[in-house]
Amino acid sequence: MGDKEGLGLIALTGYLAVMEITVKPLPYVNALQRREIHSVELLVLHCTELPDLQTAREYGEVVHYADSGTGNAGHYYVDRDGHCEQWVPVERTAHHVRGHNAESVGIELVNRGRWPDWYHLAHQKPDEEYPEMQIAQLVALIKHLRSRLPNLQRMAGHSDLDRQQIPAADQPTALIQRKIDPGPLFPWDDVVERSGLSRWIP
Repeated sequence: MGDKEGLGLIALTGYLAVMEITVKPLPYVNALQRREIHSVELLVLHCTELPDLQTAREYGEVVHYADSGTGNAGHYYVDRDGHCEQWVPVERTAHHVRGHNAESVGIELVNRGRWPDWYHLAHQKPDEEYPEMQIAQLVALIKHLRSRLPNLQRMAGHSDLDRQQIPAADQPTALIQRKIDPGPLFPWDDVVERSGLSRWIP
């Protein structure tokens, strides 16, 4: 079991979100670059596009950058039932979004997304909705982060920041978005209203 951070109770639209965060550092976390929390001004929302939290952890532990011995992962992960884990402290830069890692904190929501055929043309419309308990816990986490990060004012989706198009795996003549998360079923208006952060689309 990991350590606990940020205990508290926040009532959200009929759900009682318990802001309890399980701290489970990634094996390479100490190799990630340190930063001042004042430099964090952007929150980036992702979905894992994987079946469960355990699989996401396996992906997160894979080393992609041989020079530093680090991989790709968000700072926080929120499961479907609201369980929340921290894999990277906000004082370190995680690799979760191209071009914006240094000034952002990444939150991953467990959701199938396009899994397992991420890049097939016929599989670009995710059908898994986000449970209310997961969204309630996300909002509680955002409020917790706002209390810790003095310059955090805006948030964006991964797809807002990474707009690269790539050939579809099953039809290479067709182009698809490399990243679409958190996806068309994410309740943006609700989360913006409840979290107090503004949405940023470059």
